[in-house]
Amino acid sequence: MASSRSFSSLPIFVVLTITTICMISSTSATTTRPFKKIYAFGDSFTDTGNTKNANGPSGFGHVSNAPYGSTFFNHSTNRYSDGRLVIDFVTESLSMPYLPPYKHLKKGKNDTFGVNFAVAGSTAINHAFFVRNNLSLDVTPQSIQSQLIWFNRYLNESQGCEGVESGCTDFNETLFWFGEIGVNDYAYTLGSNIPDDTIRKLAISSTTGVLQSLLEKGAKYIVVQGLPLTGCLPLAMYLASPDNRDDIGCVKSANNQSYNHNLVLQEKIQELRKQYPESIIVYADYWNAYRAVMKNPSKYGFTEVFKVCCGYGEPPYNFSVYATCGTPNATACISPSHYINWDGVHLTEAMYKVVSEMFLQGNLTQPPFNFLLEKKERQG
Repeated sequence: MASSRSFSSLPIFVVLTITTICMISSTSATTTRPFKKIYAFGDSFTDTGNTKNANGPSGFGHVSNAPYGSTFFNHSTNRYSDGRLVIDFVTESLSMPYLPPYKHLKKGKNDTFGVNFAVAGSTAINHAFFVRNNLSLDVTPQSIQSQLIWFNRYLNESQGCEGVESGCTDFNETLFWFGEIGVNDYAYTLGSNIPDDTIRKLAISSTTGVLQSLLEKGAKYIVVQGLPLTGCLPLAMYLASPDNRDDIGCVKSANNQSYNHNLVLQEKIQELRKQYPESIIVYADYWNAYRAVMKNPSKYGFTEVFKVCCGYGEPPYNFSVYATCGTPNATACISPSHYINWDGVHLTEAMYKVVSEMFLQGNLTQPPFNFLLEKKERQG
């Protein structure tokens, strides 16, 4: 028979213990995943392994070598970092497993919680544009349109969506994560006579078109990353004139290029919000997230803002385009968590973690990511 002794008469440490146990039990019982699936798109900043396939960019084989993946996975997973990317921290925060790359799907086995279609080297503009203008490096045949084709093919094969018509699949329980796309478009036209305005117009038109296609299919929750501070990447610093610098010591022209791109992208996103009022489209401000770290790196635990962790070369960058990370002459630093830059073009896991926290818990998404989650919870 239960004791009739009142709860209030128990010693305080017993009350606190019982209360804590109840809270933990309640939390465990009610924890649910806000989404059933995540579909990701983008370039090498979001690619979790699509590069490593027969049709992938042939010039990026070094990512399969050590020390890629050494911080977290202890081996290369064909991610362009020493560990996890922003998309990995997103899945963790939503209590979901890491997304399998589309090119390595095992039918009916590993796509339960979503698929990653992002692939390194991707452009926003269709590859044919670069071929026509003799700008093709012949290593990057994929674009964001290629990823949409993969996505449509996946829906057709896994869901039986003939023609992938609107309404074929219910996306009410799905998060679409649109990683940054467009940096490669500007990089591939560097030194050409094609103006930035042309690249910006074509790249954003293509990106908007893919977003619209997803919305037409019924996408309800989309996060779109803007371009980062491309002028702070060691590759840009290495190539640019020393007098081309901004207030944080990065390449001024490159950062302005990304800033202007993001302004137009946000305008297009706002237009899509008006066109699809039932959907939540969040803009993730990669540019200002990166800038916040550059303005106060020690706040986030960084001591090296330009020097690459994995590379080979003279100070101050430890970078050479002829001996990049993963090649025989390159070496890796002992403490990647103190570095912003991993290999001269991509960031360390530590930096991706900081950026992801700014997106998921901070104020660098519009509207806040929590708004999206609350809206999802209300709609069930």
